[in-house]
Amino acid sequence: MRRALITGITGQDGSYLAEFLLEKGYQVYGVVRRVSEENGKRIAHIKDRLHLLQGDLLDQSSLAEALRESQPDEVYNLAAQSFVPTSWNQPLLTGEFTALGVTRLLEAVRRFNLQTRFYQASTSEMFGKVRINPQNEHTPFYPRSPYGVAKVYGHWITVNYRESYGLFACSGILFNHESPRRGFEFLTRKVSVGVARIKLQLTKELRLGNLEARRDWGFAGDYVRAMWLMLQQEEPDDYVVGMGETHSVKEFVETAFAAVNLDWREYVVVDPQFFRPAEVDHLCADSSKARRVLRWEPKVSFPALVQMMVKADLERLQAEMVVVERIEREQLEREV
Repeated sequence: MRRALITGITGQDGSYLAEFLLEKGYQVYGVVRRVSEENGKRIAHIKDRLHLLQGDLLDQSSLAEALRESQPDEVYNLAAQSFVPTSWNQPLLTGEFTALGVTRLLEAVRRFNLQTRFYQASTSEMFGKVRINPQNEHTPFYPRSPYGVAKVYGHWITVNYRESYGLFACSGILFNHESPRRGFEFLTRKVSVGVARIKLQLTKELRLGNLEARRDWGFAGDYVRAMWLMLQQEEPDDYVVGMGETHSVKEFVETAFAAVNLDWREYVVVDPQFFRPAEVDHLCADSSKARRVLRWEPKVSFPALVQMMVKADLERLQAEMVVVERIEREQLEREV
C-alpha cells in the first residue's frame, strides 16, 4: 500500500486530494496544526480512514517527525497562508508559512529520503501583472501581493532542491480552483453564499470589489487529479494547470444569480473597501503541457462549477434554517 503525506489536509484541496488518494488505495497521512484540527469539517466524512499527525510549517522538527511516522512515498505540500488580502495585513507571517515553510519541508524530506516524491502547490498569483497571455511554464513571474511573492520563493526553492539534490520535486502552477468547500473568505464562496442568502431572503445585498478582474476558474476536484499525475511521471517537472478560459467577476456573479433566477444588478453593490492595493487583472492558463504530458483534462465546466457552489450553499442554509426553526418550536412548546 502506497503512503502519502499531505500538509493542509483540512483545506479545500487537501480534502479533495485525500479522498482521491483513498480511492486509489493509498494510506493517507495528514499534517494538522492544533487549530486546524478544529476546522476539520471538510474531512469529517473520511477522518476514520486518515492518519492525522500534529505538525507545523514553522517547526521543522515536527515536520521531520511527521515524515518519520508516516514513511511516505509521496508528500503533497498544500499548507500555506493562502488568502491574498490577509497577506497584505500579515506579510511577515505569510512569508514564514508560504515561503520559508516550503524550505523547511523540503529540507526535512531531503534528510528523510531522497526517493520520496514531493509536490509543491504553486499558484497563478505568481504571474501577477502578466506580460504574456495566456500564461505557461515559461511566462515570467511578476507577483502583485505578499502572497504571490512568497509563492514565487516556494516555487524556486522547489526547483533548486530538484536540481541540487536530485529530489523528485514538482510544482503545480494551479490557476483559481473553487468548490463548495472553498473558504468563506474567498470571493467565489462569498458570492455563492451571498446569492443563497438573498434567495432565502436572509439579506438584501451583496457587496463586492472589482467586478472587471478576470480569472481562469476551475473545479478543485479536477485539479487534485493533476497533482497526483505529476508525481506519477518518470521525470519531475513543473506544470501549469487551468481551464484555458477567463471570466470576469461580473460573469461569475451573473451566473450565480441566474442559478436562482435572480437579476444580479438588483442586489450587488460595488464597495471600494474590497479593492486590492495592487490588482491582478487578467489570468489565463496555457495548460497544453499538462494536457499533453499528464493526459489531464478538466471534467467540470465554469457554469457547472458556479451552479454547484450556489446549490450547495442553498441546501446548507436551508438545512440550517430547518434546524433553527425546530429548536425555536421546541423552545416555544416548552414555554407553553
